[in-house]
Amino acid sequence: MNVNIEMIPSYKVAYIRRTGPYGPENDQIMEQLKRWAREKNIFNESSIILGIAQDNPQFTEPKDCRYDTCLVVSDEFDIDNTYINFGETIGGRYCVFKISHTAEAVQKAWMGIFSELSKRNYKIDDRRPILERYAMQMINEHYCEICAPIL
Repeated sequence: MNVNIEMIPSYKVAYIRRTGPYGPENDQIMEQLKRWAREKNIFNESSIILGIAQDNPQFTEPKDCRYDTCLVVSDEFDIDNTYINFGETIGGRYCVFKISHTAEAVQKAWMGIFSELSKRNYKIDDRRPILERYAMQMINEHYCEICAPIL
């Protein structure tokens, strides 16, 4: 696992939220968001998609877990009245894990990031969620990232 420390800015995002157990169903809302973005002509090679697990399934019933699939949009993006939500992420210092863009690698990374953070003496910042970052340029090379907020 390739690991770097990065200052990630706050992002304005368009997002779709799914409530239920984390898993392959999250891919469905990712595809739904991509379709919407293509219709708006805002999905291209420089696009960044974020997956945000809002709840920890160790403390939240799986049926109540929230997962947001987000597309980073420009500050000038005109919000319309569709089924898409709009918000902003909180920027700051993140420990970024570059991994293969496969379901198995993502799942394995989720299982290992907490021990990796501990080994490196990083403390997780519980005020910000962990981000799965899918930059189109990286996906084309079969990589994605998990970005853990650190103090």
